[in-house]
Amino acid sequence: MKASQQHRGVALYHQPVQQIDRCGFQILENSMYPDTGSQGNNLSFQNYKDDKEQFFTLDSSPATAFLTCDSPSAISGLSNRSPFSPQGSHSCFSDQHHSSGNNYGSPISGCSIIVDDDFKSKLREMEVSLLGPDSDIVDSHFCSHRSGMARWSHSQIAETIPKLNLKNVLIDCARAISENEFDNAISLMEILGQMVSVSGEPMQRLGAYMLEGLRARLEGSGSSIYKTLKCEVPTSSQLMSYMSVLYRICPYWRFAYLSANVVIREALENEPRIHIIDFQIAQGSQWIPLIQDLACQPGAPPRIRITGVDDSQSEHARGGGLQIVGKRLSELAASCNVPFEFNAAAMCGSEVELHNLRIQPGEAIAVNFPYVLHHMPDESVSTENHRDRLLRLVKSLSPKVMTLVEQESNTNTSPFYSRFVEMVDYYTAMFESIDVARPRDDKERISAEMHCVARDIVNMVACEGAERVERHELFGKWRSRLMMDGFTPYPLSPKVTEAIRVLLKEYHGNFRIQEANGALYLSWMQRAMATSSAWR
Repeated sequence: MKASQQHRGVALYHQPVQQIDRCGFQILENSMYPDTGSQGNNLSFQNYKDDKEQFFTLDSSPATAFLTCDSPSAISGLSNRSPFSPQGSHSCFSDQHHSSGNNYGSPISGCSIIVDDDFKSKLREMEVSLLGPDSDIVDSHFCSHRSGMARWSHSQIAETIPKLNLKNVLIDCARAISENEFDNAISLMEILGQMVSVSGEPMQRLGAYMLEGLRARLEGSGSSIYKTLKCEVPTSSQLMSYMSVLYRICPYWRFAYLSANVVIREALENEPRIHIIDFQIAQGSQWIPLIQDLACQPGAPPRIRITGVDDSQSEHARGGGLQIVGKRLSELAASCNVPFEFNAAAMCGSEVELHNLRIQPGEAIAVNFPYVLHHMPDESVSTENHRDRLLRLVKSLSPKVMTLVEQESNTNTSPFYSRFVEMVDYYTAMFESIDVARPRDDKERISAEMHCVARDIVNMVACEGAERVERHELFGKWRSRLMMDGFTPYPLSPKVTEAIRVLLKEYHGNFRIQEANGALYLSWMQRAMATSSAWR
């Protein structure tokens, strides 16, 4: 994964700059400027063909303006952060979200269901009538694209599709691809194209983006996957607007920022010199309430230094480089009479070396990893293993605390098919959690999902190796990795849980919080979506 990759996808965990009570963490939602890190931009798709290229489609997606991406790698890099998928080593919720029926106990999805055997029988009946009982294709799970499906009449397909379970068809298509049954996969994609909609139910919306990933995967691997895609590049203000929508209706990023801030505030209490190293500084809005709170502590405020790590692709989202973040935080600190210094480390986190951090003697150090460590390639991707290298570097600093927030997901080393199944479960819950706050045809929500979630989904479905940058782990795996790298858990105080409980009162009642295994789990109903933990 290279820092020079352009147009990275935006994930679901950016948070706007908030106006916060000067001496506390209470959020006053007067100003909405979403924090967009080096996420870049997501895809929009439309039907388009010419003599040279065929562009993948989201058949029901509203057409907008399109720009050709500069290069294949410009798109395959995708996001520097990801929004939040299921599991190999199980969390405390592992048994619950694999239950039969409606995976989340939610009435929202609502896809019509038909028993798989009944559907197979129906297809067999149609194949026999079309091809004859002796056809080699009759015994296949689905008829092939060239010999079977292409001969079906529109009325026959139209009659069958409403009876299908979209989730099952998606999974069958992924299975066909994983087993190199490409004709079957193409046939299933034709069916899926009639079932998905970016303005439909959560499963239909998710299906639209997963279908694009499946189509892209069939085109090749690595940087060549996206050569036939066109993308719309949102402006900085558009990205702000998209993330503001998600910020208002989902707590994922506020969960990350608030839980980390409470832990860091307690760990650094009464320290005269503080150095915070943020490996995804974005716009720096996470540190506004902390600076304001430290300004109000008894006695003189501490001297604060913040190192912001963030590659150059965040410039598009911010409308400029890290100097914007430094200026904003410096002005805030000055208004609060807090001695302050900002150190810009404009690079991808995996490229950070000790000298980039400018450590000074006598500093109390806190390190923050908000939904970013899973982008660091590990031993399964590269012999350099930047994930462990970076963790060992942080450990060598002897920090007072290191905060880690990650999606509760298992998409790192999983093979394609099992990864796909897990993604369907995970992102169904995410799309349901977004769905409850806005009408189905809400254009702002559609744009936010397209530009802030879809790129991560396409990356995980279509890419492998270094081109796949979305590599989530379950908390159990993070815990094992961190302890092998010398870290020990930093106990979370009741203040952290209470702060998140208060926060969740602003959102739908299906969002839940639970502390287990030394971490705080944010869930949508029974499905764990993200974890927050602390280490030293």
